[in-house]
Amino acid sequence: MNDFLHKLPQFVSNHLVLALLFVGLVVALLVTQVMVLLRKYKELTPAGLTQLINRDNPLLIDLSASADFEKMHVPGAKHVALSQFDPEHKDLAKARELPVVVMDKEGRQSDSAAQRLIKAGFTRVYTLGGGVLAWQQAQLPVAKGKN
Repeated sequence: MNDFLHKLPQFVSNHLVLALLFVGLVVALLVTQVMVLLRKYKELTPAGLTQLINRDNPLLIDLSASADFEKMHVPGAKHVALSQFDPEHKDLAKARELPVVVMDKEGRQSDSAAQRLIKAGFTRVYTLGGGVLAWQQAQLPVAKGKN
């Protein structure tokens, strides 16, 4: 270890670009992790969602495209087109105290929808990490069709 510390300054001076890239990556990783810790919604694994469903009967909102929803969705999920997703809608506003899980096919659009729910006053907001594809890959049951 002592030998490593003596050679480190020489390595950094000889490979400045690599050293700066390493520091930049470490900073980016730290910032990302801090942002995950500070956000007001939680990301669930398929197993975590199963526990939440069994324990609290959450409202499941699937923002997938209609064709993707009809091919495969988590049983009990309600389809809402992303363009029509409105946390202030009167039907959705009734569920402010319920746990709400937002998902889509791959889990890419869930974060922005979760943030909108938080801004609208929802207190128990979750996303499904990896989306419905992660649910299927965990070999959990999927539903097909419009309901």
